[in-house]
Amino acid sequence: MGLNTQLKRLLFTTTLGAIVSLPIANAGTSENNAPKATAAEAKIKHWRVPNSELRFTDISELKSAYIDTSPSAHDDGIDVGQLGVDAGNEKLIVALAKEIAAGKHGEFDSLLIAHKDKLLFESYFSRGRIDLPHPQSSASKVYVSTVLGRAIQLGHLTMADLDKPLVSFLTELDQSRFTKGAEKITLRKAMMMRSGIRISEADAQGFEQSSPALKGQGLVQAYLEASAPITAESQAFKYQNDPMLVMQVIEAVVPGSAQAFIKQELLDKLEISNYGWKTHKVTGLPGSASMTSRAMLKFGKLAMNNGKWNGEQLVPVDFITQATDRLIYPEAEIFGGGDAVSNQGYGYYWWGSDLTYNGKSYATTSAQGGGGMYILLIKELDLMVVVTAHDRENTTQQLIAERILPAFVGQANRLASNQ
Repeated sequence: MGLNTQLKRLLFTTTLGAIVSLPIANAGTSENNAPKATAAEAKIKHWRVPNSELRFTDISELKSAYIDTSPSAHDDGIDVGQLGVDAGNEKLIVALAKEIAAGKHGEFDSLLIAHKDKLLFESYFSRGRIDLPHPQSSASKVYVSTVLGRAIQLGHLTMADLDKPLVSFLTELDQSRFTKGAEKITLRKAMMMRSGIRISEADAQGFEQSSPALKGQGLVQAYLEASAPITAESQAFKYQNDPMLVMQVIEAVVPGSAQAFIKQELLDKLEISNYGWKTHKVTGLPGSASMTSRAMLKFGKLAMNNGKWNGEQLVPVDFITQATDRLIYPEAEIFGGGDAVSNQGYGYYWWGSDLTYNGKSYATTSAQGGGGMYILLIKELDLMVVVTAHDRENTTQQLIAERILPAFVGQANRLASNQ
């Protein structure tokens, strides 16, 4: 071993020792169990968000981070493997996890990495628990998209229906009172945040107050009466309440209720039983979801495998392909971005971007939620990354480009094997 190699190893070891401020419960082994919620915490399906700040005070802080490079099998439909054996550079990923534990990269609650359908790395920090559903914020939109895809697979809708006026599915509405151009809102445009609905701030605040008149399809009626005319210009991308419109269609076309359909035809299929899915306080329909990190991984796996789960096609291939494609390129600031993140696009509530490492760009697709929630897929590498957090200001995509990509591209793995 040369002097330079010895010096590099010494510097690497010294750096790791310097950055760790929390004890690590399970770095590199499976000797200890992943942290679980207490009996009181297990009852919580939605964490409290006081004063509209993402500080989740209902859940206690972990005394030590949990870092596992050989996750345990839990008979939950997730195959497991070993980081550094099946794929990946164990040293690079553990070093990153220890930095996260030391608070170097924001307020992470979990980081999971899967390669070729195998969970190779599982870690929990701060308020993360293996069995505690985590608020998903806008990542919930991807679940809505997936539910719609499931309805298409079962024949309650067709792919051609995506281009029909959204209001044509909502028979309780009085279309004579709509704003001009309401028929321009198709199901497809609503799933791309392009409904074109524009209402005043006063109206928006008023519609947030529960009222019998706004139950069921009443909120859609109110929106389409109060909106400015729907035009080609107004149907530019705008991040707003369009998923509520899509959920209204799901409720209208599936047998029974949307809530029962979601459970029976999607979550049960994915073997997800520990979750929360709030009902919208105005419409009474499913709204914001909470999922465990492993459940998030399942949605990523479903998308990665073109809508197939355990040999069954749950969502049409065509739908998944479109949903995860960059159909438009919004001029919004990239969430979790940085110098290595570019070309942001949008599909059916899925975001897309390119992550660059060592001069090469890798196309990604991701569910994203405020506070730092991600289900990020890199198909070229057959790689999935799941993150939960409670820090709205984050650089997670940049971090994935800088620290996780190097651990899974060929050059880094060859270097690791020679050390």
